[in-house]
Amino acid sequence: MEVKQIYELMNTVTSEILGDSVIVNEDLSNVVDIGNAIFNNTDVDNYCKTLLNHIGKVIFVNRPYSGNIPSVLMDSWEFGSVLEKITADMPDATENESWELTDGASYDPNIFYKPTVSAKFYNKRVTFEVPVSITDKQVKESFSNATQLNGFVSMLYNAVDKSMTVKIDSLVMRTINSMIGETIKADFGNDLLSSKSGVKAINVLYLYNQKFNKSLTANDCDTDPDFIRYLSYEMGMTASRLTKISSLYNIEGKDRFTPNDLLHVVMLSNIKKACAVYLQSDTFHKDLVALPNGAEEVPYWQGSGTSYAFSDVSKINIVTPSGDTINTSGILAVMFDRDALGVCCEKRYVTTNYNPKAEFTNSWFKFECGTFADKGENFVVFFVA
Repeated sequence: MEVKQIYELMNTVTSEILGDSVIVNEDLSNVVDIGNAIFNNTDVDNYCKTLLNHIGKVIFVNRPYSGNIPSVLMDSWEFGSVLEKITADMPDATENESWELTDGASYDPNIFYKPTVSAKFYNKRVTFEVPVSITDKQVKESFSNATQLNGFVSMLYNAVDKSMTVKIDSLVMRTINSMIGETIKADFGNDLLSSKSGVKAINVLYLYNQKFNKSLTANDCDTDPDFIRYLSYEMGMTASRLTKISSLYNIEGKDRFTPNDLLHVVMLSNIKKACAVYLQSDTFHKDLVALPNGAEEVPYWQGSGTSYAFSDVSKINIVTPSGDTINTSGILAVMFDRDALGVCCEKRYVTTNYNPKAEFTNSWFKFECGTFADKGENFVVFFVA
């Protein structure tokens, strides 16, 4: 074991803490141990100089990860593969002949009025597996007792579970991102996103600058209190409008409405935190500026980039299910109906195989599910460009 004398550093630190000296450059290279990947066989005692140091304590990094995704996971079923979604269009009104009676006229009550019903079928699955191998006896030589060995194996299984959670979280976000891309394409086509605002894809920055004669940029909007207030206003108005039946807020132009209890609101963390700081922290009546329907938050739509910059966390770069490439940043939030998208028929199971020759067990942690997005259901994107 290497032992370093640090009394000189401690005397300097004491002077800094007491205010007896200015802050100086401190050499911590001999203070903090950053560890080695391989135990060095030259680590011997400081007495005989020949006895190898022994491991006194083992810590397993075995921390569960629950993930952080919008709640769009749906139910599963055992038999069959197809998800069928049936909808009925609103019938038109006809003349009420009770108030148009004519002497001698015949009124036929036997006319058949065929309802207009449509069905969509979803029959795709996505799947992956995470493999892990556990040895029977070989790893025992590295531990002192069965408790340590069990802790080691538990850590390996926890690593698998974390891997599964990260991948499932990512799949949910890709399902949402696909609808973001489809909605932007539907409202803007090949137009520049900064040129206007759509109805389903709302360019909040464009509306704000036009309404108040401002020149705010996308990179500064998440810390501008006035813009955050206007965003809250637009989101509140849109949530209210979605409760009324309309054909404006879905790509296929279907007559749809979304009551508050079936509305999903997902916001970028940057924006939700800005709303909390700039709107609610100094407001007596917080309910007046509260976000609609307990908005969920995500730290990014697709990835964090290398620095969590706003341009990275607010960005998607995808090819949509319709085959369009959408590469844009500035996405702030989405609102959508419960039936607009989902991850359903989720199945997780494990298969194992024991290899008697090499004495190890392979386990394959498998996942499969169906994902769907319905362009005939309400979905709204709020973005800046």
